[in-house]
Amino acid sequence: MDIPDASEACDEVLREVSRAVVADSAFLERILLGVLARGHVLIEDVPGTGKTLTARSVATALGLSFSRVQFTPDLLPSDVTGTNIYDESNGTFEFSKGPIFANVVLADEINRAPPKTQAALLEAMEEGQVTVDGETHALPSPFFVIATQNPVESEGTFPLPEAQVDRFVVKTDVGYPGAEGEVELLRRRLGREARSPEVGSVLRGDDVAELRRAPEAVRVDDDVLRYVADVARATRSDRRVEVGVSPRGTQRLLETARAHAVLAGREYVTPDDVKGVSPSVLAHRLVLTPDAQVNDVRKADIVADVLERVEVPTIE
Repeated sequence: MDIPDASEACDEVLREVSRAVVADSAFLERILLGVLARGHVLIEDVPGTGKTLTARSVATALGLSFSRVQFTPDLLPSDVTGTNIYDESNGTFEFSKGPIFANVVLADEINRAPPKTQAALLEAMEEGQVTVDGETHALPSPFFVIATQNPVESEGTFPLPEAQVDRFVVKTDVGYPGAEGEVELLRRRLGREARSPEVGSVLRGDDVAELRRAPEAVRVDDDVLRYVADVARATRSDRRVEVGVSPRGTQRLLETARAHAVLAGREYVTPDDVKGVSPSVLAHRLVLTPDAQVNDVRKADIVADVLERVEVPTIE
């Protein structure tokens, strides 16, 4: 699939998802950026903003299988990955797959699961496989995790370790719809009997694999490569930051910028692509100093300051 075809396919997916989800188009694009960049997406927002509907709609529009896991404090790793079950008829153990064996997995309220269960999900996200009783099982391809967490309720939660947060290529939020958007939401509800709207399939699984290969054909000039590196490195020297963006984060910034170019139908990356994706790709990777945390410094503001300081190359 060439870049113009990939861009058109993405537009069709976004249009189809928009039929069900009333949300800012930039939010839906950030979800699709995660798909194109072969990463995972973390959505942090209050309940009732459409996170589950978004994940299910994206999976359906892409023609992929979907599974939802409700994370709770008593959730065990085997509840997610699956377990070996003894078959009395032939005296052997047979592996019973868990809900993680789907193309798109919604890890709902991921920060409610204990660290041991979070670690099991970490292997799946990074390696595309799970290990049960010493035996490795490959996950379906493509494999894409959309995780959610509620920022306003901390009781009974286990904050994600920095190593796992770093695995999410994009962190974003849905936000409340505008006044007209909320009226449109009600209008759509009047027009159907079911509480959840239906979404059609735009692509198939094989198409998604081709779609994810399209960003690899996007050209990146040396000046832009230097700009990506400079932006990432500038986060490490900010006095409000204890731990800046890792080299892995720098690579994710490049990959997401290429995906952004595909969405725009371009065969090359511009500094504006880098700027456009930096807040959602870099902010969640920063670890603030104690003073910055006490002063309620926003990570997004630090990224914005970095983008202001770093010299932007001129692309001819």
